[in-house]
Amino acid sequence: MILDPPLHELVVATHSPFHADGSLAPELVAPQAAFLAANGIRTVFITGSTGESHSLTRDEKIALYREWSVAGPAAGLRIIAHVGGNCIEDARSLARAAESHGFAAISALAPSYYKPGSLSLLIDTCATIAAAAPHTPFYYYDIPVLTGVSFPMERFLAEAPARIPSLAGIKFTNPDLVSYRRSLQVAGKHHDVPWGVDEMLLAALATGARGGVGSTYNWAPQLYRDLIAAFHAGDHAEARRLQNLSIAMIDAIAATGFLGTAKALMARLGLDLGPARLPLGNPSRAQVDALMTRLDELGFQDWAARTPALHA
Repeated sequence: MILDPPLHELVVATHSPFHADGSLAPELVAPQAAFLAANGIRTVFITGSTGESHSLTRDEKIALYREWSVAGPAAGLRIIAHVGGNCIEDARSLARAAESHGFAAISALAPSYYKPGSLSLLIDTCATIAAAAPHTPFYYYDIPVLTGVSFPMERFLAEAPARIPSLAGIKFTNPDLVSYRRSLQVAGKHHDVPWGVDEMLLAALATGARGGVGSTYNWAPQLYRDLIAAFHAGDHAEARRLQNLSIAMIDAIAATGFLGTAKALMARLGLDLGPARLPLGNPSRAQVDALMTRLDELGFQDWAARTPALHA
């Protein structure tokens, strides 16, 4: 059940909005959607890793689904909801909620406490979740660095379709380019395999990627559009230069804790989505000032996302 159109674009992995005290701020979803749409984004991936999924309660995720179901279409955005977690029944409940809202697709990563001990058990887990939303395309979310679950994704794509009728593909957040090439070969035209490691987008394009899902597209989508355009134009030197800028940007953000600093960066761009929740940390004002100086040195102002008001 491939998504139509497939994810052959930049898909933003969204932050979950919080108040300064860390409580959920669903009222910020509408301005968040408007911000992303104003910067050329057409599809969002909500309540995933960037959205601090494991730090959200089930009810908070449902509240975010409800807000995005209104704000997303109003801004012209398609919505993919991450529903996975350690409790499969919660994941099934979230999948049903996502389908009831008419979202474009759902996705789930592997349980990371009681881990599936074989590829067959992983497929069974995904099939159980996907069956709760049988009319909604399902993406497995492969992110072994966070889940500790690692199986050959080319085998997943070969074996899972018979047990997951709604399988659309894999969100491939895994730096193994050999496995990625094998997975693309197996996927063919039947399944979609968007790339999920922003600092390796150029390598993924050379391997066959046609789209990506990432957090840095929140604030620097034009950098990656220019990178993709340079690659397809055969200007590989320019594409490498832009990927170098992406890596330097990510290194600068990660130096003070990636997610907390990324949300602080969004605030500096005019969209304050609050802090990251514990156990993640947040940077000091001085650290954010230093980050902005470093980003300016990299030319950030030339490709940073803008608030809708600045587009007028």
